[in-house]
Amino acid sequence: MTNHLDHIAQLEARIDALEARNAFQDDVIEQLNHELAVHQKDIAELKEHMKLIAQRIKSNSNSSIMARPEDEPPPPHY
Repeated sequence: MTNHLDHIAQLEARIDALEARNAFQDDVIEQLNHELAVHQKDIAELKEHMKLIAQRIKSNSNSSIMARPEDEPPPPHY
């Protein structure tokens, strides 16, 4: 009978350990999910900034073709 009670106690201890690990893993998954959401938001913002920069570069390169000579800096020998 004592052997049977020891076996039940061991099983209960193992179940308690599994429940603790499960709770810890749930917490870690929740933290990772939050971090992933933050990073996805940051990436979306960076992509939007890249689009704006690309548009500005494109518009500046187009306008520099039509630049007036007086807007150009003087050559180095001046």
